[in-house]
Amino acid sequence: MDKLLRKIADYSAAIGVIGLGYVGLPLAIAFSKKFSVVGYDVNSKSIRHLQNGRSHIQDVPDHQIEACVNRSFFPTDDPCDLKRSDFIIICVPTPLTEERLPDLKYIKSACATISGILRKSQFVILESTTYPGTTEEVVIPILEECGLKAGSDFGIAYSPERIDPGNKQFSVDEIPKVVGGLNDKCTEIAGSLYGAIIKEIIPVRDMRTAESVKMMENIFRNVNIALVNEMALIFERMGINTWEVVDAAATKPYGFMPFYPGPGIGGHCIPLDPFYMAYRAKKYGFIPRFIETSGEINEFMKMHVVNLIEKGLKRVGKRTYGAKVSVMGLAYKKNINDPRESPAIKVIEELVRLGAQVRVYDPYVPSLQTRAGEFASTMSIEEALDGAECAVFLTDHDVFRDADISVLKELMAAPVIVDGKNLFEGEEGVIYLGIGKGDKCQY
Repeated sequence: MDKLLRKIADYSAAIGVIGLGYVGLPLAIAFSKKFSVVGYDVNSKSIRHLQNGRSHIQDVPDHQIEACVNRSFFPTDDPCDLKRSDFIIICVPTPLTEERLPDLKYIKSACATISGILRKSQFVILESTTYPGTTEEVVIPILEECGLKAGSDFGIAYSPERIDPGNKQFSVDEIPKVVGGLNDKCTEIAGSLYGAIIKEIIPVRDMRTAESVKMMENIFRNVNIALVNEMALIFERMGINTWEVVDAAATKPYGFMPFYPGPGIGGHCIPLDPFYMAYRAKKYGFIPRFIETSGEINEFMKMHVVNLIEKGLKRVGKRTYGAKVSVMGLAYKKNINDPRESPAIKVIEELVRLGAQVRVYDPYVPSLQTRAGEFASTMSIEEALDGAECAVFLTDHDVFRDADISVLKELMAAPVIVDGKNLFEGEEGVIYLGIGKGDKCQY
């Protein structure tokens, strides 16, 4: 495998990326600036768009695709095109089952695809977020079904993705890259590959350690968000403004890191990773109460939003059944078009179950699929709020933050506003309920 190091050094290595989503496409484009890259995805529609210079990922503008497609970047839906790759990087989703258990079907499918074309001296890297032990216990056995031996016939490593959709401050090449291989040589080779495009490489002991890093990063955030959400629920009852408390606490120059409450968490990692880690911990005979509790608190915040909607409607003499409720914000965070695990999904489903008439609006997300059906976004704030009896804001898009609450209430039939992201202050004549803001903080 020493030949791979020489190929990296002279930029003759061919890179294959499986999965051209929020993680895989930015990575493929970053590699294509110095290497030849084959990008494989089973979504033929996305591949056609890429082949025509059009991106389906917000963080990768069309001009970046146009600059490299059919030159150094070759999108395909034919797995045989991966055969010429020296390195194959797996960037596929790792969702949960209905029972909130790890669902590794996409990793297994990718590995089965690779196993069918794997040859000596190729190198496979898993980037998909997963529990410690996945690469060793799931990935390697499937790859070795071709008759080759990991670590000697082909290389294997794990390197957790750290993509933050919508974050313009940190691009792929600016985020330190953690790498752990099956052995020291695998770690060296994988580190060398990423080092060709990324400024800082963090080698760790092994693949399990690298997998654990990703779990630690996201569970840390999940737990701290849960703590602040729990404090917000308490402070609401005490008439204390949680947002003001956090901002004041954040002035301490050491020992405190600000996290803020909200209507629940979404995205491709933070809502899922606690369940991945909890599953794995139980396999080792440990009940991860703290981790599981944090997940439960953050999940409850979606129901708390519905409770606030019911409370606000009651104050204007209305029931949730039959009420016209506008859900504002379908993306899981501001100014992006990614609705994965968005709190809006559960909020909408519960409102429909209670008999509400639900209308939705998001300037970035055209529609949202839920168990209650697909909800298409209206074309504007004005259309969304026209005749509404309650407006619930779940995402802090700039367009929402810039809105004037006094103007919003004039559009509505009943001025009930539920604020999940501290977008507004109370307004006279508005029934205003904000997460983490008790009645004493509002009109």
